[in-house]
Amino acid sequence: MTDLTERTDWIGETFTSDAGWDLLEDLVDVGNRMAGQPGEREGLELVRDALAEAGCRDARIEEFDLQGWVRGDAGIADGVRREPCIALPRSPAGEATAEFVDLGHGLPSDFEEGDVAGNVVMVSTDVPDDFDRFVHRREKYYYAVEHGAAAFVFRNHVEGCLPPTGSVGTEDDPIGQIPAVGVSAEVGARLARRAEGDSVTVSVDCETPDATSGNAMAELGPDTEEEVLVSSHVDAHDIAEGAMDNGAGTATIVEVANALAAVEDELDTRVRFVAYGAEEVGLVGSSVEADRADREAIEAIVNVDSNVFGRTLSLSTHGFDDLTAAADRLADRFDHPVSTSEEQVPHSDHWPFVIHGVPGYMVSGETEGRGRGWGHTEADTLEKLEPRNLREQAILLTALVADLADEGTAVARRDPSEIAAALEAEDQAAGMKVIGDWPYDDDGAVAE
Repeated sequence: MTDLTERTDWIGETFTSDAGWDLLEDLVDVGNRMAGQPGEREGLELVRDALAEAGCRDARIEEFDLQGWVRGDAGIADGVRREPCIALPRSPAGEATAEFVDLGHGLPSDFEEGDVAGNVVMVSTDVPDDFDRFVHRREKYYYAVEHGAAAFVFRNHVEGCLPPTGSVGTEDDPIGQIPAVGVSAEVGARLARRAEGDSVTVSVDCETPDATSGNAMAELGPDTEEEVLVSSHVDAHDIAEGAMDNGAGTATIVEVANALAAVEDELDTRVRFVAYGAEEVGLVGSSVEADRADREAIEAIVNVDSNVFGRTLSLSTHGFDDLTAAADRLADRFDHPVSTSEEQVPHSDHWPFVIHGVPGYMVSGETEGRGRGWGHTEADTLEKLEPRNLREQAILLTALVADLADEGTAVARRDPSEIAAALEAEDQAAGMKVIGDWPYDDDGAVAE
């Protein structure tokens, strides 16, 4: 049995290990890890080598083709002044001159009721506290497209002169349809005050070459047909170090690999580690892997994304009762807080598997408020993270993975129609359909 409850030596080794933090420092020092660019490849190689050094076997990078995107200049001008902004990845190159309209939070009703057609629209990165769900950037962008906007301006709700990034585009059309830029909270406030109802020009310069990305992966434990998948993503946005999102998650799974390698002989089930490329531009790497892998052989997925900034682990279980039970066992064993939620989280690398009913966690760090905070801005830097948090979380996740790999642990799958129904009940389906991310047919089966 994969039972680590009688041993504590691995806990001490993990709490004093530098393997994860050293990798995190190496990843942030790469600089630009944008999908399909040289820094992403360097990051993938660092992870491959770290997994091999941990003792994993068959450490490798599996490549795939990618729609690339390379940043140029961007601007917003009202004829008198030019405001600083950044293009959102996969925005098309182009220029739009039209009336400026501030749509506030950019809720679906704001687009229905606002003066959108033919205009430049600005929306916030957050939603009101009393709104029952988070509205993703891409959903807001495609509401703007659907209602005929000329350009899209994404305003940060976090102060600090930090324009936000984040991709647009869909799987079928990777490059978006209208120019899209991010502006800081302060620039957004100036635009709302000075430019409302006036003509502004939004311009984006970029290149969209063919590119190559990849997934770094390796394995531990017996060569069983079944496996537990432990994942993260290596890529980050080109404006930042990507320390929290997602150097932290990648460093954490490497630390888990080091811990499990020390007890490999006790594993009942193969554990495969995958650090995906191209997550930030539409979950491309994990979608490639979900199509390639034998999904029936995957017992469970532990996907770690943006975890170390918040000290308490937050586990989204997507309504898989056995995953909730495993999280409860973990919290009880260590007498340690672990936050759980059954809501669907369709925005990280577990999702291309979960849509098929594969049991999967989305693992992050619990933080105050809604939205990304410093994530997706140039403020996502190393000094905001602590080695203590990484080590504590690696210990907890090692025990969780070992539990899931135990031959005595059964995790029931869900029918895809149940996932579809949950998305409908949580009011997420309509937005996913606008984005082009709705994977189900009328019967709740995944459309192939």
